[in-house]
Amino acid sequence: MSGNEIFHPVLAMVALTLVVWVRLYAVRIPEMRRLRIHPQAVATSAQKSAHLVDTRAADNFSNLFEVPVLFYLALIVAYLTQQVTPLVLGLAWGFVAGRVLHSLIQCSYNKVMHRFTVYVLSTCVVWVLWAVLVVGLLRG
Repeated sequence: MSGNEIFHPVLAMVALTLVVWVRLYAVRIPEMRRLRIHPQAVATSAQKSAHLVDTRAADNFSNLFEVPVLFYLALIVAYLTQQVTPLVLGLAWGFVAGRVLHSLIQCSYNKVMHRFTVYVLSTCVVWVLWAVLVVGLLRG
């Protein structure tokens, strides 16, 4: 194993973020035109909430810059410390799968308890990933 495989889940997360970003504008621009919302009327998050009806993609896009930051850093640490193992790769892909499912739920029917369950499970995967890396670092 060369270690470069660890960047495949990173690329998958970047692709997911791009897809959600495209969806965000594919939904927002037509909604703003349809409701005749001036861009300055949605300059802050409070104004967006007051004027826009469908914020699912925007909310999901923001979510993709919260816990995933820990994911990206963990994979860099795994690579730099030569801890790219099948377990680490499996955890990385598990997180990606969870985030894809989370995005699908949030950008579509948006059932909170379904979304929350997937969020918790995928976030636990990141904590386990970090635990594995910490143990590896402590063992030296």
